[in-house]
This record gives sequence, C-alpha cells and structure tokens, in this order.
Amino acid sequence: MSVLLQVDGLQKRFGQRALLAIERLTIETAHAYVLTGANGSGKSTLLRILAGLEPASVAQVTYDGAACRLSPYPQVMRDGIVYVHQHPVMFSGSVAANIGYGLRVRGMAAAQVESLVEEAMRWADVLHLQGSPTATLSGGEKQRISLARARVLSPRLLLLDEPTANLDGAAREQVIALIPTLLEQGCSLVMACHDRDLINTPGVQRLKLRDGRLEARGQGGTA
Repeated sequence: MSVLLQVDGLQKRFGQRALLAIERLTIETAHAYVLTGANGSGKSTLLRILAGLEPASVAQVTYDGAACRLSPYPQVMRDGIVYVHQHPVMFSGSVAANIGYGLRVRGMAAAQVESLVEEAMRWADVLHLQGSPTATLSGGEKQRISLARARVLSPRLLLLDEPTANLDGAAREQVIALIPTLLEQGCSLVMACHDRDLINTPGVQRLKLRDGRLEARGQGGTA
C-alpha cells in the first residue's frame, strides 16, 4: 500500500503538560485504523490536529507524497481530510441541505449537488428523511447523516471521533455497517473509539495512545 499521510515528531502541550509526543504516525491509502487509549489520552486532540483544527509542533509532514506543513493548513489537505465530531452539528434546515452543505461551499453546480446528495442519502439509508428538519432526528440518524455529509466530499482521509458512542444497538450496527464501504471507495479511516466491535473488525489496524506515545497493535483485535 502507498502512504497517504506521514507525520514525524508531533508534540502537543497544554501549558506544562505534555499530552502527545508521537515519533511517527503513518496512514496508508485505503486502510482503516482504530485509535484507542484511556479517556484524556489525547485521541480527539490528535484527530483535530490531523484535521487542522488544533495547533501542534511537528518536525515533518508528508501528504500524498509531497512535503507540507500543518500550519498554515494546506488546501490540498483541507480538501482531502474530513473530521466528523462525536456529536455532529446539524445545521438548521433539511437533511438534504445538511448533506450538500460542503459541496455548495465548494461552488459545485446545483444539479450536481442534488445528484450527489441523493446518492449519499441512499448510501446512508436516510433518503426517506431528506425533507425532514434536523431537529427531529435521532442520534443514530444524525450520525449516519454526518457520515453522508463527509462521504459526499470524496475525502482521502476520514477522521471519526467515537462514531458509535451513545448509540443504541440497531443504530450502532447501522453505522458500523457503513465503514467497510468507505474503504472500498479508497478512503482511509482513523476512528477514535472504545467500541470492541470496531476494534476487532478484521483488517483494521489498532493504534493505542499511552503516555502520549503511539503504539501499533495487531489487526482485527489481535494484540
């Protein structure tokens, strides 16, 4: 596999506290990773750093074969990396309008936006909700819609922060079922989670944060 993103010498401090001291993080193309660790270990912070939402000190960054920096965050990474929050923000308006928001910001023609949004809603099984106001949605529906809103942007790397947290059994299973289809489309995934089913998914590489450092574990739940 080819390397999509490699970050060397990443350090993050909050005042006198050193939260992260990662020697090297390598993310391969069309590969999935689960990021585990105790609460407060820096999982969400690391995802936000990779998405350009949180500053950090880094020695070297390579994205898609080209050297770059995380600050200022380069447009090529802004276009290719999408972060999905644990508690997705839903804009006012309909489900369809939410999913198409990023495409409209990018200046895409209305007809093309409509076509891509409809396909994304079918993928996430929310087509029946397309005209529904977001205030009426359940937690599982919001999570699937947030994934559709991310997927429609055709990201190279998708960063998911606790994608199944606080979901009941059926909603959780629906979200988990979407993950392999993203890989099939060539998207890389990094998922911060405690969900044993995600951690034990065959072929998914486990990365564990411990004392600010990154430990690579086995695939599919092996130690």
